Amino acid sequence: MPPLRRSWRLAWLSRPVNMIGFGFFFLVVAAGLLAPLIAPYDPGLIAIRERLQPPSLSSGHLLGTDHLGRDIFSRMLYGARVSVIVGASVVILSSLIGIVIGLFGGYSRRFGNLLMRIIDGVMAFPEIVFALALIAALGSSLTNVIIALTFVYIPRVARVVHACTLALRNQEFVLAAEALGGKSFRVVFRHILPNTLGPVVVQGTFIFAYAVISEASLTFLGVGLPPGTASWGVILAEGRNYLLDAPWITTFPGLAIFLLVLNLNILGDGLRDLLDPRSRKLL
Repeated sequence: MPPLRRSWRLAWLSRPVNMIGFGFFFLVVAAGLLAPLIAPYDPGLIAIRERLQPPSLSSGHLLGTDHLGRDIFSRMLYGARVSVIVGASVVILSSLIGIVIGLFGGYSRRFGNLLMRIIDGVMAFPEIVFALALIAALGSSLTNVIIALTFVYIPRVARVVHACTLALRNQEFVLAAEALGGKSFRVVFRHILPNTLGPVVVQGTFIFAYAVISEASLTFLGVGLPPGTASWGVILAEGRNYLLDAPWITTFPGLAIFLLVLNLNILGDGLRDLLDPRSRKLL
């Protein structure tokens, strides 16, 4: 590896804020994946005699219990799994579809403008309102939440890829590939697509954060995941009636959502500096 190239990568890794963002995100993913091994209780186990117990090590409930005596710590771990599944699924699906739409819209001179005007029309709807309408039509379930949020965030990816494609379409290496007889499909996916992946990766971290917030918001409003599901949004929704008597029920999932979104934004900013050559001189 050339010394200059290695230097800015090491500079990125040496930034504590970047490592904190990546480390917290990795911690949440690990907690979600290992929830069945880490959780001390079944997240749905009801113990009425232990209801509304405050956080305590001696009682065996590290983060306390809710109004049904369920262990908050166990439900938080399984809630992390739900957030990771929703965020990762929405990022992957919206990126795959958005990349195709953005590439076609930016490269096609005949149908590109029409396609992007449709995307603009979809983006005109507030995201939460659009998601609410889709969930109302599809029904409340984890799969339907993922489908609804995927449709909500496809335009974001499509817009980013479309802008990159427009900038690359008239570059010399693309024109040279076309002059040598390269077919449109080959030119787009061999020469243009690789140069759009950096912005898409950065956008993906932000979409992950938006998806986590949107899932919790939809569930809090009663149209997301079904009641009783171990998710951060459900814990918030069920704990709002006990804000004065048991504030810990809503404090911990709210804090988890805040920290996850904050660190995902930090991670996204760091990845932008890493993948954008114009930002490397600042490292």
